[in-house]
Formats: sequence, C-alpha cells, structure tokens
Amino acid sequence: MVYSLYYRRPARVESTVVDNPSIRDPTSRSTTSGSSGVSRGIPNALSFDKIIENGTCPPCTVRDFMNYLKYIEYAAENLQFFLWYKDYCKRFDQLDGAKKALAPVWTAAQVDAETTAAQSLATSQSKSRDAAAVFGGTIFATGPKSPGSEPAGDPFATPPRSAAGDSRTDLERASVSVWEVSSVEAVSESTKGYSKAAAGAFENANLNWQPFTIQPFRDEIARIIATYIAEGSPRELNLSARERIAVLHALRNTTHPSTLTSVMKSVEESLRYQAHPNFIRWTICNGNRPRVIFARCLGVGGIIFGSVAALLLTLSRAGRGWRALAAIGWMIGFATLVAAWKGMCVVLHGMHHRHLRPWELFVKDNEGPEYELKKDSLDSTGTGNSYEDEPWVVKYEKRNIVRKIFDREVWIQEPALRQIQDTIFVQAVLSAFVVTAILTGIFVAIPRAGMF
Repeated sequence: MVYSLYYRRPARVESTVVDNPSIRDPTSRSTTSGSSGVSRGIPNALSFDKIIENGTCPPCTVRDFMNYLKYIEYAAENLQFFLWYKDYCKRFDQLDGAKKALAPVWTAAQVDAETTAAQSLATSQSKSRDAAAVFGGTIFATGPKSPGSEPAGDPFATPPRSAAGDSRTDLERASVSVWEVSSVEAVSESTKGYSKAAAGAFENANLNWQPFTIQPFRDEIARIIATYIAEGSPRELNLSARERIAVLHALRNTTHPSTLTSVMKSVEESLRYQAHPNFIRWTICNGNRPRVIFARCLGVGGIIFGSVAALLLTLSRAGRGWRALAAIGWMIGFATLVAAWKGMCVVLHGMHHRHLRPWELFVKDNEGPEYELKKDSLDSTGTGNSYEDEPWVVKYEKRNIVRKIFDREVWIQEPALRQIQDTIFVQAVLSAFVVTAILTGIFVAIPRAGMF
C-alpha cells in the first residue's frame, strides 16, 4: 500500500449554532473510522481524533503535536483553545439545571442578528476613522481639541451631569459600580487582571462591559477573552474584526459554549485539515536537518562513485560483466537519496530510531518527557507561545555540526508511523533498483573499448 500524504482542503462551510439547549461538542462529530476525513493516506491509527484522545504513542502524542505547533508551525494557540473548549463543554454539561438556566444557549437567529450588527459596527467605525482623518485639525473634528478650542460635538447638546460631574446615565453608573465592587471584594488579583483585559476588549469593540456575574464560569470566560479573543492578547486567535465583535456580543450575554461555536469550528478546521496532515508528514522525518543533508550528500556520493566506476570499467580491457559492480554504488546512492529527499535517514530507519528534537535534548533527567506540557503549553490561560527565551535555543545553536549530525536517538514507539516509514523505504529501494537496472544495462551493452 502506498501512502499519499497529500490532502484536499474542503470548501469552508458557514458555521451554524444548533437551537438546542443541550451541548453538542463539535469535537464529537468524527466519523466512526476515526480518520480526519480529508487526510487521504493517513492511517486511522494516526488520525486527528486518535491523537486528541491520547490513543497514540510517541512521537505522535498530543504533547508532540503541541510542540510541533509551538516550535514549527507557530500556531499552538489553536490546539490550546481547542483542548480548553472541549473540556469546557464537558464541565458545562455537568452543571445542574438551575445553573445552566442562568446561561441560555446562543441560537442561530441571535448569531445572524449579532453578526449583522457587528458588520454594521465595523463599517461605522471605519467611516468614523475616515471622517476623522478628513476633518482633522478643523472645527468639525471630533475627539480631543487643543486648549482654547470649542468642545467636541454639538455645542447645544449638553449631557446631564451628576453632582460629582459624571455624565454617565444612572444605569451605566450602577452597573459599573456593581462590577467594580465585586472585582475588589470577591475576585483575586489575577482574575482582576483578566477582567481588566476583557473590559478593554469590549471597550475597543465599542460594547458596554456589563457582565452577568451570577452566570457560571463568568470569570473563566473573562480569562479566555483576555487570552484568545482580545486584540494583542498573548494567544490571540486569527479572527477577523467582524468575527471578534460577534463573539464579544455573544459573550456579553451568556457563557454558554454555543457562543464560541463559530470560533471553535474555524479553529478545528485549521487543526484537522491543515496542521494535522502537516504534523504527520513532519513526524515521518526521522532525522534532523543536518542529518538529512548529510544523508543526501552520501546518496549523491554513492551515485558519483558508481558512475565513475562504471566509466573506468567501460574504458578498461576488463570484461563487460565487471561493469555490473557499479550497480552497488548506484543502488546504495539512489536509495539513500530518495529516502533522504523525503526526510528519512536509512541508517536510523534500519533501527527504527529517530533523532531527539532540539527542545527534547536538554530536558532534565528528573523532569521526565512531559516536562514541556507541565510547563505551560497546555495551560489554557498561560503566557504567550514565544520560545526564543527558552534555554535550549542558545544551547542548541552552540552545538557543532558534527554533533548535530550524530545527535542522540530514541526508538519510535508508534507502530503506525513505523509502517509508513517502512513503506517509504521500500519505495526508495524499488526506485533505486529500477534506475540501477537501467544504468547497468546501458553500460554493460557498450562494446569494450580496451583503452587501458
């Protein structure tokens, strides 16, 4: 069986929300076969769902997938949000009926209405910015004025002020004061920080931040907004302005998981149809880049050696049968080159070994293989995913090229991955055999020259 790891990405389907109070976890829509649906050639044992459900062995575990997204694809926030949402749906579904009733489901009709409102708001904001640029520095400009200039807005429309000089309405003052009191008295310092960041996100979207604090998981939702949704957040998801405003509209009203369904579907589509196939292809490579380049050079060297030997034997007075000895160099050279071109070292494959990744080389012995996950990679509200300051970066750069070529190795535990590598190795050998047979036949058929 030949594994073709290329895939066809399906057309994006507009997300909808089920009008059902019961929660439907989007991650549960996998097929019974467990395959990713579009990743042709990837066996079921290495499917996206198997990896997420911890049904695979190293180097194809969730930890390895997370490390790939963090260090190679720079998109770890997608998997971090995916895992959090999956757990959030389970925890929300376990609440009693009274608590669930406080956070009603966000229906498809509400999604359409809020999306339209978000689009209108984004358009109005864009027009306001354009108008401000046109009338900047004139009496028609809005916003802060220079000292002595006329106040912004309609000079005949003076808003009513309170005794303290506050022009906000009584409802706005009451809602803000209630939230401020609750934040000071009942929320920890870290939660207050997340709440401030979430309030800033709503303010940037021109939305009033009046959370229903009695709703379940309201503080957690504030942390998620500050971590994934807000502009400039440490793990900001790739959302358009329209999507961000629509999500904030929904989260302002309820903490039901259905408010994040549209974001979740976009994240899952990216993980399932793009990141997962790329991760499997990357995992097939059993050597680091210096080792693969070294293997390619060996392959080219074997081909050159075989060609030179065939040429010398053809020009000599030796029998034509001796020219077949050049097939040894060609066979080894072409097989090594084809395998290396696909990222595999045939020597490592013979032992079913792989090189340790750079971030795995410097893990302390007493910390174990799960060190990277325990650190912060799977923490749903951890810091950003930048790794430039991690100690292994400088240490790995200081290693000389010879040491990188012969880095530490580890056995590949996942049998499905070994099977794919076996198939690639057989393909490389068969390709080398065909080319070698053709070249050998050509040189053997040449009449003896007898030049020396």
